[in-house]
Amino acid sequence: MARVVVLGGAESGVGAAVLAKVKGFDVFLSDKGQIKDSYVETLKKWDIPFEQGQHTEELILSADEVVKSPGIPGTVPMVQKIRDKGIRVVSEIEFASRYDSAKKICITGSNGKTTTTSLIYYLLQNAGLNVGLGGNIGKSYAYQVATEHFDYYVLEISSFQLDDIYDFRPDIAIITNITPDHLDRYDHKMENYVAAKFNITRNLTEQDCFIFDSDDDITVGHLSKIVLRCKMLPFSQEKEVAEGAFLKGDKIVLRYDKEPETDLFLEQLALGGKHNIYNSMAAALAAKATGIENSVIRESLATFQPIEHRLEPVLSIKDVLYINDSKATNVDSAWYALECQKRPVVWIVGGTDKGNDYSVLNELVKEKVKAIVCLGVDNSKIHAAFEGMVPVITDALSAEEAVRKSSELAQGGDVVLLSPCCASFDLFKNYEDRGEQFKAAVRKL
Repeated sequence: MARVVVLGGAESGVGAAVLAKVKGFDVFLSDKGQIKDSYVETLKKWDIPFEQGQHTEELILSADEVVKSPGIPGTVPMVQKIRDKGIRVVSEIEFASRYDSAKKICITGSNGKTTTTSLIYYLLQNAGLNVGLGGNIGKSYAYQVATEHFDYYVLEISSFQLDDIYDFRPDIAIITNITPDHLDRYDHKMENYVAAKFNITRNLTEQDCFIFDSDDDITVGHLSKIVLRCKMLPFSQEKEVAEGAFLKGDKIVLRYDKEPETDLFLEQLALGGKHNIYNSMAAALAAKATGIENSVIRESLATFQPIEHRLEPVLSIKDVLYINDSKATNVDSAWYALECQKRPVVWIVGGTDKGNDYSVLNELVKEKVKAIVCLGVDNSKIHAAFEGMVPVITDALSAEEAVRKSSELAQGGDVVLLSPCCASFDLFKNYEDRGEQFKAAVRKL
């Protein structure tokens, strides 16, 4: 019996361990930290041996294959020892795809991938298809492959999940855009990060589709260096495309195969903002490539509800609108959030800096932001970046303090926008925890 060791005891790792158990492997899970109680219960339910708080080398290095959770860098000593011994390391996505014959629509990118993924899932559901949602959103892909059956999967996939794939192949691959992010995991080299994103295309065949933003210079630049055999479907707000999606006046035009053109009027889209036009284009093209009727595409794009923690309206109090954009963990996400605001902004920003260059936000901050509340342990870089651009910059060490200070700075007609630009791990468990605490604090006002 082949032995599979899983490193990491959160959603991805536990899902991979359950799948390995179902498929008859001798499976063991190891986590250097503490495993959440809910995941411990799952491991016990499936009778999967595990350890937490340590890595026992003899139990790990006896593996035939190791499934590594995406949150674990490939540079950690244990992973290095595994590779030095010649043991193959794969991602959960790679492992699960071996046992799944469903059609897969897979989305990656620096920004917009969660919204695009959720849109496509909603479209497929509305078309009556038997579809699962997973990857970097919802339940782990591996756990669903182990315990459920779907004809289609819509998978949001991070660069970390794409780092250790070999044979994984989507039927439809989407890159929403590529901007600097997570460079600390890629030797601070942009080309390494771009290559990781493009792993999503490595096994595409003539029968598959690649949907991409042809306005994104980094994506187009990398495309010029590689050869893909699949159907190419670009989307653009700047130019007309022969096949794909483009903006023409007040509507999106879809061209797919030899079908008549399809028009989608911008005023009918549920999601506003320039960035969401791109997301809607990508989702509509994926729907066309899946064979979904135009009427379903139109209705779905008109009725889709914003996802939690992404430009999520919370409450309007004394004509001040509070918006939770906690998922904006990099500069470009915050740029999109600021760009689509029509009212003066009290901006809550800060957290664990990932090597951010805030200068790209300067014009938007000068134009739209009336005050900044820094929510983080070390806010010196934000102060240095924006001092003198806005009248007030103040600090907070909790969501409650940040909301209280923002409410004091805001006036009727303003927006209080939590769009942090940074990771959450200095004060919160994750971006969801940050968003939930923000919403709870708003409701207490």
